[in-house]
Amino acid sequence: MRTGPKLRWVCGVLLGLLVSESVLAGDLVVGMSAAFRGPSRGLSIELYRGSSAYFEHVNRSGGVHGRKLRIKAYDDGYNPIPAIENTLQLIEKDDVFVLFDYMGSPTVTRVLPLLKKFHDNERQVYLFFPFTGAEPHRQFPYNEFVFNLRASYHQETAALVEHFLRIGRTKIAVFYQVDAYGRSGWDGVRRTLAEYDEQGRRLPDSEPRDSKKRLKMVAEASYVRGTPLEASFQPQVEILRKADPDAVISVGTYSACAAFVRDARDAGWSVPIANLSGVDSENLLALLVKAGQASGKNYLNNLINSQVVPSYDRESLPAISQYRELMTRYRPAPPPELLDQPYTAPQYSYISCEGFLNAKVLVEVLTRLGPNPQQSRIQEVVESLTDFDLGIDVPVGFGPRRHQGMDKVYCTAVAAGRFVPLAEEHWQQWRK
Repeated sequence: MRTGPKLRWVCGVLLGLLVSESVLAGDLVVGMSAAFRGPSRGLSIELYRGSSAYFEHVNRSGGVHGRKLRIKAYDDGYNPIPAIENTLQLIEKDDVFVLFDYMGSPTVTRVLPLLKKFHDNERQVYLFFPFTGAEPHRQFPYNEFVFNLRASYHQETAALVEHFLRIGRTKIAVFYQVDAYGRSGWDGVRRTLAEYDEQGRRLPDSEPRDSKKRLKMVAEASYVRGTPLEASFQPQVEILRKADPDAVISVGTYSACAAFVRDARDAGWSVPIANLSGVDSENLLALLVKAGQASGKNYLNNLINSQVVPSYDRESLPAISQYRELMTRYRPAPPPELLDQPYTAPQYSYISCEGFLNAKVLVEVLTRLGPNPQQSRIQEVVESLTDFDLGIDVPVGFGPRRHQGMDKVYCTAVAAGRFVPLAEEHWQQWRK
């Protein structure tokens, strides 16, 4: 039996409607590659837990235009090659809508050329809110298809350096991880110091770049990514201590940084040590408390951490109040199939709070994409999010030349066994 043009047209319309309905009925899947195993696993697990709490809330409230949100996660062990393999799996086989919550500068940096290749072939693959403050994905040509929420490592190190200079601590040393993460923080310290003279006074822009007046770091020491807590960091402590710095800025993850603090204090060195947000404050403290219980020493003095989200104790902020409520209500767990050993999660953490805020902004983007979301419209929609109230007293703003939503850096110090906000006057306790 022959079908006429009209019947074929009707069949085509019905088929199109069926396809649309099947797409609408499916989950919105976001893809994540991160370290769920190894000495840095706490970072990825907390990031995942925070995002999961908000997604669970959205799903139980009806989803995004009726569609459930789901994270498809793979372990990369904080290593670039598995991260590349996971990304190919997520894009080509899992067909995720976007990539989300990737953890780590060394992994993200190596994935960027792959994402560019997809874009060059007109495949719209976007990476949302990676847990890294490194520069490559904030610069051409990779910034076009990456959206960041957090401040950069250059901004974090600038905040720490400038605070130390204001209290007379001009001799700054750097302890860092030998990879894209560590070098990005190292470079941030170097660049900020070069804006000042040896007295801590800002130099005019006209000052030559090679001027001897420009302040430089007094010493540096490094370690290899993945070095465990059990390793000795005495060689690094000795290298830095010989330069007699006023402060050390540490760019690493919690296992190595805890070991460095432990060995510095065991050597009788009480210099202020400041870590970046990537260290994972709660897991760092947990390791130092445990080490202190074993040795009978207090390893928590003179510790400062920069953060890219407000304190999870600031319940007056609507988003923080919601974060605490949903983390308590749902108690999100990491994917059990990705773990190789038990994990004890803190009730709240700066990292899970960041994951939670990442999820809130992503849901806003997905909502604005409408009931039939198209990857081709993602950039247009995100760049229209110019003054979004996230509920933390800091507006989130994107634009055609701005793919980083926030610039705010918070400084914290240890009090009563946790990192709490460090007001300007509190820095005076370290004045030299």
